[in-house]
Amino acid sequence: MTPLPRLRLPALLLPLLLAACASGGGARDSASTGALVAPADASTATASVPDETVMPAPAPAAAEAVADGAHVDAVDTAASSEAQSDVATADASDGAPTQAELDYAAIYDPIYDPTLPAPAQLPSSYDPWENWNRQVHRFNNAVDRGIAKPLAKAYARIVPRPVRLGVGNFFNNLGQPVSALNALLQGRPKQAGQSLGRFLLNSTLGIGGIFDPASDANLPYRSEDFGQTLGVWGWKNSRYVELPLFGPRTLRDTFGLVGDAPLAPLRQLENDEARIFLQGLQLVDVRTQLFAVDSIREGAADDYTLVRDAWLQRRNYQIQSDRRQRDDEELPDYLLDDEANPMVPVDVMPIVPLSPTP
Repeated sequence: MTPLPRLRLPALLLPLLLAACASGGGARDSASTGALVAPADASTATASVPDETVMPAPAPAAAEAVADGAHVDAVDTAASSEAQSDVATADASDGAPTQAELDYAAIYDPIYDPTLPAPAQLPSSYDPWENWNRQVHRFNNAVDRGIAKPLAKAYARIVPRPVRLGVGNFFNNLGQPVSALNALLQGRPKQAGQSLGRFLLNSTLGIGGIFDPASDANLPYRSEDFGQTLGVWGWKNSRYVELPLFGPRTLRDTFGLVGDAPLAPLRQLENDEARIFLQGLQLVDVRTQLFAVDSIREGAADDYTLVRDAWLQRRNYQIQSDRRQRDDEELPDYLLDDEANPMVPVDVMPIVPLSPTP
């Protein structure tokens, strides 16, 4: 039922109404006049009421009452609309999609499903030096297109694949003593023993590391460096930096190069010609292993972002795996395989030796 409008009557009419209710009588004029008649006295109930006792209809009061009723209805309607608006706002603030959003998604998004979980959010890359890094990245790409990649293609075209595999095994084997030491510093004696065992087995039965009998003996290849060790020791979040000619690193890994340099095997060679030749051969070998990544980079909208994010993702997983003492991290194959994702080794980095030669 529609509630009756609340009337505001003048104070003069209130006693008259009370008296009428108390006496059980009272006369109301016809609807045409709309006048209220005062009740007759008890002693003169049959007497006619004088004309002066007839009060005119309180038209202003009635109009005011009607206006007040309309005002109350308007206020109630506005309050109801405001309450509905508050409920809709509360639903939107809770993160739930509105009905309009659901209808739009159902019409224009054929794969929309409100029951699906929210998409995973990838961690953001810590790159406060992005402007500088982008300039270095353009420089590195120019050097790669003009020098490194043509040399790697010529090397892959001229040198047979078995020989190239032997060269790669040789350089990977040289890095195992450094990996063994860093695994030990990370509190992983089992992996340290495996890396040292690989080095001894491949250096002897594998003829200086050219062959890889250690893999047949179920000794996995793992690459550890001092940058990862610093991450395990607590240096978790480090800013990204791209080094000229030597590619992606973080500031933590750049300091880690200084820790690995004294044990780098090629840096111990005193014959400059032999050392420079082996370092150049190792760089060309590393570039040939990156051919698989080139196809991914060709279709990228932003090559710098792709290289940075992929490198940091793989690096962070490596360090987190070391912290949790696990070797079976769930990573895509193109990020998990150390042999297919080499970094420029410390052997060829231009680090000033700690004990300079006279």
